[in-house]
Amino acid sequence: MPKHYRPPGKKKEGNAARYITRSQAVKQLQVSLRVFRRLCIFKGISPREPKKKFKGNHHSYYHTKDISFLQHDQLVETFRALRAYRKKINKAKAKKNKDLLRLLLTRQPTYTLDRLIKERYPTFIDSLRDLDDCLTMVHLFAALPAIDRVKIEVKRVHNCRRLCHEWQAYIARTHKLRKIFISVKGIYYQAEVEGQKITWLTPHALQQVLTDDVDFNVMLTFQEFYETLLAFINFRLYHSIGVKYPPILDSRLEALAADLYALSRYFDANSRASLVEPQLEVPQDEAQTDESELRLAQLQHQLPSNEPGALMHLVEDAAVETEDDEDTRQCRELFKNMKFFLSREVPRESLLFVIPAFGGVVSWEGEGAPFKEADDSITHQIVDRPSQGHVYLSREYVQPQWIYDCVNARIILPTENYMVGRVPPPHLSPFVDDEAEGYAPDYAKTIKQLQAAARNEILPVPGVGKEDLDDPQNLLAEGYISRTEAIEAAEKKRKMMTLEKQYHDELKVELQDSHISSTKQSQDMEAKEESLHDLQQIAEDSENMSNLIMSRKKRGLYEAIKIGEKRKQAGIDLLKERKRKIETVKN
Repeated sequence: MPKHYRPPGKKKEGNAARYITRSQAVKQLQVSLRVFRRLCIFKGISPREPKKKFKGNHHSYYHTKDISFLQHDQLVETFRALRAYRKKINKAKAKKNKDLLRLLLTRQPTYTLDRLIKERYPTFIDSLRDLDDCLTMVHLFAALPAIDRVKIEVKRVHNCRRLCHEWQAYIARTHKLRKIFISVKGIYYQAEVEGQKITWLTPHALQQVLTDDVDFNVMLTFQEFYETLLAFINFRLYHSIGVKYPPILDSRLEALAADLYALSRYFDANSRASLVEPQLEVPQDEAQTDESELRLAQLQHQLPSNEPGALMHLVEDAAVETEDDEDTRQCRELFKNMKFFLSREVPRESLLFVIPAFGGVVSWEGEGAPFKEADDSITHQIVDRPSQGHVYLSREYVQPQWIYDCVNARIILPTENYMVGRVPPPHLSPFVDDEAEGYAPDYAKTIKQLQAAARNEILPVPGVGKEDLDDPQNLLAEGYISRTEAIEAAEKKRKMMTLEKQYHDELKVELQDSHISSTKQSQDMEAKEESLHDLQQIAEDSENMSNLIMSRKKRGLYEAIKIGEKRKQAGIDLLKERKRKIETVKN
């Protein structure tokens, strides 16, 4: 009798009852493999890995409850209806019945994924936790060309660009951006929204080449779901700050590809309108206004007000949101009172997103810009070319990397190393913990010193000597520390003086007892060496004993950890050796 023999009519048990293969699931749902894949992506159902694969290792397994949950979903019936309707269209095409074909195309059924969003994400925090892949995918499709061969439509690309700009406008408006890193793949951003850290990747503004080894049908299915999810999240975020969604933008700025600037103006106009106009209940008939009238009304709100005084102060107060945490306040004031101008060769979209997110004012070269290059109030001009032709003495010319390094360091770095024509310092990743890695680059140490100086820590400053730093009362009088910190420093100084006195007394006693014979000292040294050797032997024996007690699985994990630590230390030694060779060549 075979090992897994089950008599006919007996109920299945174990993994055979809990799991089902993909071919069995497709047969049970009575759909094609392509439709089954779309259903799994929309519903968030993924394959499982049972401990014992009863059908073999070459099968994909799904949980039986997932398939039964999928079987009763409305999407299954919707996809079957769409398949039947497509058969009618193909039949009308084959019979060359143009009237019937035109009628069928106008009445083609559609479906929405709104119900699935509410079903998969019961709370708003759940949707924010699953937003990393969504933002990365939407930003990717916003940069792809529209190609019919892989079914990437122009409408989808424009919709992705709109959603990306709406998300970036919210992040810049609320100053939620935290980290930026430029890599070969693209630009990594990290924002913090309602306590959730969201990291996404945007591609560089280059011509994208589509390869044949990527299944765009699967990516388009994910993209269809992610567009709906991001639209829901943008709607919730915009309403949380009192802004209407979807935004109605200036058509002239949209035509000039200045969507982020148009959205910032929409935020200003919306906040101004919420202060000027009382919130009245509008009847349903009057709410259905023509789009052109809404656009004209929006443009009227975007015009600057001619009434100085209290109204403008109210608008400024409305623009400043409640300061929830220290990070938001610090990000809002980083580029405060600074005006930037972007040259045409720099990454405009990224800098238009980053600079306003940290409190700066930015313009660019071209139509629709808020101010021109000749403006005297410009403090910094971002240039990425070997030399600059016409130079204004009232501003500083820096490379784009200076913006990103200032953002990651949260301080205004010196511009000498980032001037035009110079090789900038290394662009360090803010996602790497130098202490955990065991190696800190030199420029990271320099940035830490600048951060300490910017925070007014107890460092040597002009006019303050070493003896002044040792005395807490002087620091309290100068205003460098508070009274509580001065009391703690005085107590710490008193304890240190007591320990120092005790050390000196013990040293005197040792000097008085220096007449001890050399034989006794040599005996003591030998005893110490023997005790040290015994301690090392005990430590090795205890480690070997612990290894023997471990199970095979834990011993394998322990050895893998040791191998990882050795590999990490080898990498650190290699970096130090390279650094030593470079310094030797320079010297």
